Amino acid sequence: MKTERITRIALLTPMAVIALIVTAYAQPRNHVSSDKIIVVGPADLPELARVTGQAMMLHGTMDGRTLLYIEQNHGARLAVLDVTDPARVKTEASARVNAPGSFDFVSSLGTDTVLVRFRNGDGEAVLNLHKVRAPTLNMIQGLNSQGAAEFLGDDVLVVAKRTSVESDPSETDYQVVDISNPLQPSSLPDINEVLEKVTNYQTGTTFLLTSDGLYLIRRPAAEAESRTREQQVARHTP
Repeated sequence: MKTERITRIALLTPMAVIALIVTAYAQPRNHVSSDKIIVVGPADLPELARVTGQAMMLHGTMDGRTLLYIEQNHGARLAVLDVTDPARVKTEASARVNAPGSFDFVSSLGTDTVLVRFRNGDGEAVLNLHKVRAPTLNMIQGLNSQGAAEFLGDDVLVVAKRTSVESDPSETDYQVVDISNPLQPSSLPDINEVLEKVTNYQTGTTFLLTSDGLYLIRRPAAEAESRTREQQVARHTP
């Protein structure tokens, strides 16, 4: 069947090809379709979708819907569209968040919280989506870095800080953030001049070797889970 289909296409005459092209361009520019693909433009979507945005993110709700959050007006507003049914995109809300500037959605911190990073160097914040129509931003005080971010489970965020040009390129400074409560994230003391970093994923412990000695980032909840696993294995071991 596949071979026959290819053969038919290959035997189209030049005039037939021209006719197909003319037909495609005759479709409305904002709603182009074929047998398998439909391209929908802004004119066929809710008004909020016609406003320029800086970033966007899909979010699944507890009631089974899929919402699209679009950051607009350089962080001042979030447009919320219900895109559960792509054939019937609906406006859910237009929420003011009054962020200090444009931001990017970095990573989920849980069911209803997302880490965002501001593009103008103003650090990071936690976006709370518990109320899908009225999201709020919670700034992470003391965190002002544009380096790579790494999550240590669901409890800790480690962000590489920018170092001065005089610094040893083999050393990295880190900011550590407690995100065990995403609604009240808190920045912990910096760990500077890190030469090497390794993590024991069994216990959730991260070891940082610095010029001042060894630092540990412990996660008690992960340690408790590790002990529980060990006890379960011991009970089932003859």
